[in-house]
Amino acid sequence: MSAYDVLMERGFIEQTTHEKEIKELLENEKVTFYIGFDPTADSLTVGHFLPVMAMAHMQRAGHRPIILIGGGTTMVGDPTGKSDMRKMMTKDQINSNAERFKEQLSKFIDFEDDKAIMVNNADWLLDLNYVDFLREIGVNFSVNRMLTAECYKSRMEKGLTFLEFNYMLMQSYDFLALNREYNCSLQLGGNDQWSNILGGVELIRRKEQKPAFGMTFKLLTTSEGKKMGKTEKGAVWLDKAKTTPYEFYQYWRNVEDAKVQECLSLLTFLPMDEVNRLGALKDAEINKAKEVLAFEITKIVHGEEIAKQAMEAAKSLFTGGAKSGSIPTTEVMKDEFEGEGMDIISALIKAKLVPTRSEGRRMVQQGGVRVNDIKVDGIDRVITVEDFKEDGTLLIKKGKKGFHQFKI
Repeated sequence: MSAYDVLMERGFIEQTTHEKEIKELLENEKVTFYIGFDPTADSLTVGHFLPVMAMAHMQRAGHRPIILIGGGTTMVGDPTGKSDMRKMMTKDQINSNAERFKEQLSKFIDFEDDKAIMVNNADWLLDLNYVDFLREIGVNFSVNRMLTAECYKSRMEKGLTFLEFNYMLMQSYDFLALNREYNCSLQLGGNDQWSNILGGVELIRRKEQKPAFGMTFKLLTTSEGKKMGKTEKGAVWLDKAKTTPYEFYQYWRNVEDAKVQECLSLLTFLPMDEVNRLGALKDAEINKAKEVLAFEITKIVHGEEIAKQAMEAAKSLFTGGAKSGSIPTTEVMKDEFEGEGMDIISALIKAKLVPTRSEGRRMVQQGGVRVNDIKVDGIDRVITVEDFKEDGTLLIKKGKKGFHQFKI
């Protein structure tokens, strides 16, 4: 199977600029392609993971990826999908985040023997002469047409800054720069990047008189159409210091039934026969598929040994025998629990199991909180040093899925 067939079979492909030509290209040639990642945070998220997997499939088929770190474009900020302007970041913040992205992405892509390239668009964007840029690049873009793009239309009511209006030109110029330097002819990205990708494809075809192509992937969404990768605590990160392997595993273990087969197809390397078999399981049996899904994704992101620890921790908590494993744990000072101790609501907030005191009170009053597997009967419950086990640990449970361990 060609890379195109693999991506199509697994459900990645949403839109293409020239479907027939792209299909033939990926069947008959080794293509250099790129995906861009703007380092707006100090870690990749679950939302980045789908294009990373697509990139890995492409590389396995013999094509050469360029990972473009957006050190330059992040200075402006992509308005796509944002109701307000992105927070402005300093160069130091962006450079620090870019280094973290490089480190994380290197885990998924093989860079040996020039099989992949990683570049930063700050190298060519930050020193551009603006007037020269407008004369060479800006002249190729119609403002009327740009305003019809989804990434801009959604912002017109609240206000679109001229700063953000430049983003499409910058991303299009990235594609042109990579085409000139590395003969990169294909840009890939999430479906929300369609307008920006079209800009680059058309710019190359107009300026260079060469073929260029674009292809987008579906976005990970819930059945309600909301982006996946969000919890009560916020984003699900690929950095284990921000989202522990246990929490990461549990996120996928608890994914809604209707999304299990899709996630197995898009986010694991399991053969499609196995994906279809697991996805066909019903009722209680679907939990087996969820365990496979959680283990496989955690293995890709954090390694097999850590994935096994997360799986064992989840099973031991489910059966009531909590092992340390990779359960989310907070080191606490003993004196915090001496004397009058710590009230249960404060403990829930400290464990980040609830966002507010009112939510904590509600959970306790509904009987959804347990300390060391003993139900908390009221909001006046206080945790003291005596509640900690001999090994210095104490486990707080919220509902069926929320766990956190304190250790003194």
